[in-house]
Amino acid sequence: MRTLVVILIVIAVLIGAGIVGYQPAMDAWQKHNMPKWRFAEVTEGEIVRVVNSTGTIKPVRQISVGAFVSGPIDTAVNLAEFNQEVQEGDILAQIDPRIYNATLAQNQATLASRIADKDRIIALLHQATNDARRASELQGTDKRFIAQAEVDRVRYGKESLEAQLKAADAAIEQAEAARDLAQTQVDYTTIKAPKSGIIIDRKIEPGQTLAAQFQTPEMFIIAVGLAEHVYIHGSVDEADIGLIKVAHEKGLPVTFTVDAYDKLFEGRIAETRLGSTTTQNVVTYPVVVEAPNEKIYDDDPAKHPMATQLAPGQVKKPLDVNLKLLPGMTANLSFEVDRRTNVKKIPNAALRFFPQPQHVRKEDKALLEGKIEEQRPASAANEVQETGLSAAERAEARRKRNLRHVWVVDGYKLKAIEVIVGLADSRFTELVSGDLKLGDKLVTGIELTQTWGG
Repeated sequence: MRTLVVILIVIAVLIGAGIVGYQPAMDAWQKHNMPKWRFAEVTEGEIVRVVNSTGTIKPVRQISVGAFVSGPIDTAVNLAEFNQEVQEGDILAQIDPRIYNATLAQNQATLASRIADKDRIIALLHQATNDARRASELQGTDKRFIAQAEVDRVRYGKESLEAQLKAADAAIEQAEAARDLAQTQVDYTTIKAPKSGIIIDRKIEPGQTLAAQFQTPEMFIIAVGLAEHVYIHGSVDEADIGLIKVAHEKGLPVTFTVDAYDKLFEGRIAETRLGSTTTQNVVTYPVVVEAPNEKIYDDDPAKHPMATQLAPGQVKKPLDVNLKLLPGMTANLSFEVDRRTNVKKIPNAALRFFPQPQHVRKEDKALLEGKIEEQRPASAANEVQETGLSAAERAEARRKRNLRHVWVVDGYKLKAIEVIVGLADSRFTELVSGDLKLGDKLVTGIELTQTWGG
């Protein structure tokens, strides 16, 4: 009997110990088996939304300088060099003018001959006028002193000289036109800069012969205003062009980088062009960004070791134009389209996180089973997966895309918190509303366990 009592007591003690130790054991087991989460906090700060693009740096204005006349390049005059800064009217090159000077001299001689011939006709006309006056006086006194045939001869001789004078005037005009044409051709042999700028390309060499019979040969390309500012011609996707136009109206800045320098440059939107380009079914619109150019050195250019002093009327600027932004460079553009300051920010990694059903409490499993369509994994905070949706479904998805869910640890499970999001950048998204406060830790993923030797 006593043995039975002892056994019952022992069993009761074991049962009591099991009941008392069950919950701690279960808690320890769940704690040991629950994942080790990665977290990110809700913070406060600034969010700047940008649209990224690439573009090519070009001069604000580019002028092609050609030759209207043919001939060899005169080596007696220095050709303008690459990268030279020229002023309007500076001599860039000289075509050998000897043939055109000879033509000009010939036409000038022809003009002088026509003027002399006119003077001769004027003298004869004066004589004929006097003869006609005397004949008229004699005929009026007594017709016996002069025959009618003589009167007619004198009168018609005068009219003939008057006609010759008109022909001489026309011949002089023709000779003057030929002289002006020859003078223009002589002037065209001197190639001058039509505008101030920097020579970014030269297509000729000393001694080269130009042939301008069929088309105007290109000799120089001058970039106007390159030392002051440049244009960046970018291409923006059609989905973002509306944001770019709003940014243009607001005067929001544009930042960009080039591979040549570890520096952030800033510009402004100068123009949004309407002509679209379609490449492999992708529609883009050209956007022109204006940015100031910078010099690599800030000292007096005349003191630069490459500075040269040429003849009057020729380039006197340094041959080495030390500008940072050069034509043809590729620029990586970021258009600022909106900005928020002093707002709560949710890390984008928390919005992208999508847990497994076994890690979620019962109340939130419906989110994972597709009963709430708004929550789904996305690669960006405002992204809407629209592939395969109808137009009505796409419109509905866009209306609801700001309704999202984030996850926090609730005991040994994860709890979903519904949030309304706003503006987003590459790292954070604005929290418009939701049961979150600064410092709250949001789950962004599971930490991978280290394997032996890893």
